[in-house]
Amino acid sequence: MRLSELLRQEDLLVPLEAVDKWDAIARLVAHLVKCGRIPEDARGELLELVLARERSMSTGMEHGIAIPHAAVDALDELVACMGVVQSPEGLAFEAIDARPSYLVVVLLIPRAQKLLHIRTLADVARVLRQESVRQGLLSAPNSQGAWKVLDEAEAD
Repeated sequence: MRLSELLRQEDLLVPLEAVDKWDAIARLVAHLVKCGRIPEDARGELLELVLARERSMSTGMEHGIAIPHAAVDALDELVACMGVVQSPEGLAFEAIDARPSYLVVVLLIPRAQKLLHIRTLADVARVLRQESVRQGLLSAPNSQGAWKVLDEAEAD
């Protein structure tokens, strides 16, 4: 799956300003409501599912990437958003490489679609592992600039 199939420009939050990973997750779920991707009345439940998943096992990966996610019953289709942390200290996501995270992608995946769940996690990680993509996103001045980086990465 291409990230452009998963994300829209308005699903990007650049910069993502958060004090810790819990705040980042809450801000990204709130951004999903603001963008009309999830209903306001489902916000609390969906946020708690992502937080519970994060408490059970950190979603911090290598290379400054974190992919907090949850399998949910409340949605019929996959929903995602991405935040770019531009502060030099990043966020502690207890990543595999013990480094801070700067690219945070929240995924809400319908529980019944287990194959989609696994495939989407792998596809997001594959694109974001590219050094040029990460650097482009980190230097993007806004969501429009970040979208351009993703669009160009997928054109190659």
